[in-house]
Amino acid sequence: MIVSNTTVVGAFSKKMAYPGTSFIFLMTTQSLSQFIKSTARNLGFQYCGISKAGFLAEEAPRLENWLKNNMHGKMNWMEEHFEKRLDPSKLVVNAQSVISLLLNYFPDEKFKQPENVPKISKYAFGNDYHFVIKDKLINLLNKIREYAGDIHGRCFVDSAPVMDKAWAAKSGLGWIGKNSNLITREMGSFLFIAELILDIPLEYDAPIKDYCGDCRLCLDACPTNAISQPYVVDGSKCISYFTIELKSHEKIPVEMKGKFENWIFGCDICQDVCPWNRFSKPTLEKDFQPDDKLLGMTQKDWEEITEDVFNKVFKGSPLQRAKYEGVKRNLKFLCS
Repeated sequence: MIVSNTTVVGAFSKKMAYPGTSFIFLMTTQSLSQFIKSTARNLGFQYCGISKAGFLAEEAPRLENWLKNNMHGKMNWMEEHFEKRLDPSKLVVNAQSVISLLLNYFPDEKFKQPENVPKISKYAFGNDYHFVIKDKLINLLNKIREYAGDIHGRCFVDSAPVMDKAWAAKSGLGWIGKNSNLITREMGSFLFIAELILDIPLEYDAPIKDYCGDCRLCLDACPTNAISQPYVVDGSKCISYFTIELKSHEKIPVEMKGKFENWIFGCDICQDVCPWNRFSKPTLEKDFQPDDKLLGMTQKDWEEITEDVFNKVFKGSPLQRAKYEGVKRNLKFLCS
């Protein structure tokens, strides 16, 4: 007897026999896609969308123009692997599907830094998201293989040249806003993005419309004018670039003096003013809960922090990306 929960959809189908029974489950692109989405939710991801892998033709000229105008600043690695950024088959042989996943990191309102102290971006309140999400992705990929057999795929969390926002938008999870962040109607934009690229076809989701409308709050609020025009962010002028990406031995340009609004690691201004973030909900991910030591730090604590204390307080934190020397440079720039 054959038990099928759906008719065969697309090119992928597989009969799965249950040991010790006469039941056979006819797996299809639809049933596998549903399994992937339900498993992703069980692992804690708030969103899961699937798009057909292929060359990102619309993004290619935008990326090329962005690089030619040096909007990547001194992030020279952005110039590398141009084709890989646009073509998933350069990362996974015979890539057919890109699974995009979103994980909420918005902190509860009770978790706030004290007023008038050096500020860090909300995404850095908890543990480094790379490790947290990578574990979930590996778990998801293993469960897909247990369910569907020998499937080739790779997990990505900022670990390779993948245009994550473009793929998330293609899979209908949200739209790319005027501040260049992916925005969802239900939860705003305080969400990490990750991907699985697989070599099998799946049931694909459709993009949704852009809901930014005439709003330009993010453009008007940016103190360094990094959002040079709607949907274009000049990375070389962004506070996050100066406080994270610029190497610790590099000097922050003097013309940026007085424009950082007390940010020493990252910046949330363009997200904080976005009307869609009124729908943000507190994360339930325990690894993203803020450390009491961080939230209790005063201006004096920041100014007097030693490298040893920094490494203890921020062990496993995204702040390790800027390192102690980078954070001290940023503090000095604010205070001098």
